[in-house]
Amino acid sequence: MNTPLSKTCPDAEFLLGDTLAVYRICPLSGVVEFSLCPRSMADQRVSQRPLSTGTHVDNLPSNWSELQFAHQPESLVQLKLRSTPEPKAFALGLTLRGSPDGEALRLESQDCETTASGIRIRTRLIHPNGCLVTHVVDWRSDTPYVRVHGEIDNRTDTPITVENFSSFSLGLITPFDAAEACERLYLHRFRSTWSSEGRHERLLLEDLNLERSWAGYGVRSERWGQIGSMPVRGFFPWGAVEDVGAGVFWGAQLDAPGSWQLELARHKDKVTLSGGLPNRDFGAWWKTLGPGESFAAPAVTLACVEGDLEDLCHALTRAQRPAADARPALDRALPMVFNEWCTSWGEPTHADMLATAELLSDSQTRIMVIDDGWATKPEGQGIQFNGDWEVDLKKFPGGLRKTTDALREKGFIPGIWFEMEVATRGTKAFDRVEHLLHRDGRPVEVGTRRFWDFRNPKTVAYLSDKLIARLRDDGFGYLKIDYNDTLPEGVDPVDASGEASGEAPGEAPGEELRKHLVGVQAFLRRIQREVPGILIENCSSGGHRLEPSFMGICAMGSFSDAHETISIPIIAANLQRLILPEQSQIWCVMHPTDSLQRLRYGLAATFLGRMAISGGVKDLSPAQMQVVKDAQDFLADCTHILREGKSRILRDLSPSWNAPRGWQAVLRQAGNELLIVLHVFGGDVPSPLELPLPKGPWEVQSHFGEQPPFEIAPSSLKIQDMPNFSAAAWRLAKV
Repeated sequence: MNTPLSKTCPDAEFLLGDTLAVYRICPLSGVVEFSLCPRSMADQRVSQRPLSTGTHVDNLPSNWSELQFAHQPESLVQLKLRSTPEPKAFALGLTLRGSPDGEALRLESQDCETTASGIRIRTRLIHPNGCLVTHVVDWRSDTPYVRVHGEIDNRTDTPITVENFSSFSLGLITPFDAAEACERLYLHRFRSTWSSEGRHERLLLEDLNLERSWAGYGVRSERWGQIGSMPVRGFFPWGAVEDVGAGVFWGAQLDAPGSWQLELARHKDKVTLSGGLPNRDFGAWWKTLGPGESFAAPAVTLACVEGDLEDLCHALTRAQRPAADARPALDRALPMVFNEWCTSWGEPTHADMLATAELLSDSQTRIMVIDDGWATKPEGQGIQFNGDWEVDLKKFPGGLRKTTDALREKGFIPGIWFEMEVATRGTKAFDRVEHLLHRDGRPVEVGTRRFWDFRNPKTVAYLSDKLIARLRDDGFGYLKIDYNDTLPEGVDPVDASGEASGEAPGEAPGEELRKHLVGVQAFLRRIQREVPGILIENCSSGGHRLEPSFMGICAMGSFSDAHETISIPIIAANLQRLILPEQSQIWCVMHPTDSLQRLRYGLAATFLGRMAISGGVKDLSPAQMQVVKDAQDFLADCTHILREGKSRILRDLSPSWNAPRGWQAVLRQAGNELLIVLHVFGGDVPSPLELPLPKGPWEVQSHFGEQPPFEIAPSSLKIQDMPNFSAAAWRLAKV
């Protein structure tokens, strides 16, 4: 173990904590395959059958003998060059996996570097044309995941064009069945639409028509992904395979600020999970490398666990912790937010902000955000007049600095909203076409929006003056970055100055889009450098950018635009599987007409992340305001559980989220403490409702919400008579 792969030693295994990284050179093809296995299950792997059996296969002609092999390893890097033939077996239009380039890669060397912080494995592969491809695996000590990416170096004397280049390709799923694992493999993924994020999907591979063919020939591929600049629109960049026979999950979560793809493919007995950037067929992406040039694919987090879906999700989200731990110190207490968006609906004022701040001055609220509407706009103009960013002095007499100073005097961190990447119709910025993204020689226009080009230094300079100077000069400590529409699959190139030009030589539309998004993220990092301590909220119509690379830059993300729907607890629980709860900002919009039960229902949902309140806060009754403060006090005592814990979601839930029936409980445990958040929806709910608990005994430290009769046993919590659409939460400690 931990002996590098070589041609004389065609198998290698590396122990990376609780995971085995397994490399194998196929003795017939020379292809290098990569797989993962839980350390606890290593001795339960079985030998794979060498040949398919069955009447048809047994009687094939001898010159068809290749079809008799039951398992044919696939390359740990999926590569397609423009200069080589297309993949065969009915693949065109379906996938570029399995191309001759990937299958032609041969091992040059492998090394394993061990440091105080972990292990890095580099596997170097040579293409017949001389190009070097490197597969990199990074493991941080004491973590349940690995980070993987691919690199390609053009070592030839002519340009090459890459049309498909994977971040990862995980093979040999599953090693716990000697054949094709009939009716035991499931695909897991999470769908996402506006205000309805994170719907879990579990599909038997047979239902996806991913059974092997009788002869093992013909492509079997399920490809999913997203095209454009909203990466969490349709699906999260996440996928997993479950072997129910072994109780093992393999999962992947991509760093994907823009277009991406994942594929689950079968060739003969085994399936392979792969993905990364889109390819030429899906996303109009390709990359030309001149002699001596190189390219690195975005990283992916991989995990392989013995357990269930919650164990896998916890392992994958752990990879987001190093970036979260590096955020500004003042954010580690998870300060609670008031955002006035659902209070004024685009008409904030200095007077209203100060009146609300006075009301919340003795609460746990620490951040006060001025949302859209602080900038001037023409009479009758609706919301989101973006690009010129001139302060409306009628709403904010004396400018924004007067407001931020007053908020800081009351102990608050002032925040402001920007949709920085767009200019809307009617602004002067809308007509600065040379600084805007183009497609087919014309500015990209979606509704009332055009989009700044972050490859252009003049764009960056303009926004630095409008945005960074505003943050710094007006004393803001919090920035909400919104983004309310998406770009197409690709954009036009720019000339040497960074300006749009139909004559400029460029790369593929999808590659130009990728470079633009690299510029967007670089600008966010510039904000952090030039405004030290700033907290950035990642909002893209709520949840359309809740992926690791954006979340790694920002302190938190807006969980959804589901501001006050009854589905909020469901969405908020879903996102615990995909991002860290301490970075998931969950809204509770309140109205003076709300019953105390409705208030508790909404406030308890924020216990699944971090609280953001809005709505008619100034008009709440004393009794209602006391419920808000009680909820904040309860949550403040649970922040360490949100940061350090591991969640388990228990549900008996109807398919509809608009009219949900049933119940949901989220249990998050950190050491000897346990946070339980229970929501009851419509329909008939059992009474008592019994929730299994980790081994106790437990005792109640604090409670919020409805006051039903309940009983705590060493391994369960029994709750009686919870009314429909109500909530309760408990903080327990192990005795």
